[in-house]
Amino acid sequence: MRETPVCTAADAIYKLAAGNLKYLNAENGSGDISRRIRMSTWTKGQSPYAIIVTCSDSRVIPENIFSAGIGELFVIRLAGNIIDDNQLGSIEYAAGHLGCRLVVVLGHTHCGAVDAAINSEPSGYIRYITDEIKKAIGDETDPYKASCLNVRHSVQEIEKSLCIHDIKTETGLRVVGAMYHIEDGSVEFL
Repeated sequence: MRETPVCTAADAIYKLAAGNLKYLNAENGSGDISRRIRMSTWTKGQSPYAIIVTCSDSRVIPENIFSAGIGELFVIRLAGNIIDDNQLGSIEYAAGHLGCRLVVVLGHTHCGAVDAAINSEPSGYIRYITDEIKKAIGDETDPYKASCLNVRHSVQEIEKSLCIHDIKTETGLRVVGAMYHIEDGSVEFL
């Protein structure tokens, strides 16, 4: 377990919100991707200040949305931002070994996985994703409300994990939900 956190959960939320404000007015990416930071993270390792669990949607790019550079965010992506043992293991690693004190489950508007769960009966491997989302949203048919329910469900799945619970107790790890609005670029913490 890393003894010294990168920053507190409250500080991490502040950095994310400030980065999103910067992003809203940016024309280009503003995170540090310099040779210096690449060399630093290679020699000293990574020190992300937040764990972002988000959707695989190509329009949702956490490093850009939060104006973050290399080594600042530990990003876990899966369609529909659903949680299973693989995501929990990644969260456990980032919180326990890298010192992250904040997990953000970042859903988004106009999510194709949520839409599929509401409006169709997919087959194949997609069904694993939509079945999990259906558990989260129940009978909700409003896409935005369903996306928020899906985020809250993922937050609950993380919080009820025994390993994550132990890390929360020992370190003050915080798990929050948020929605990225594709239409205007803003992030709403739930």
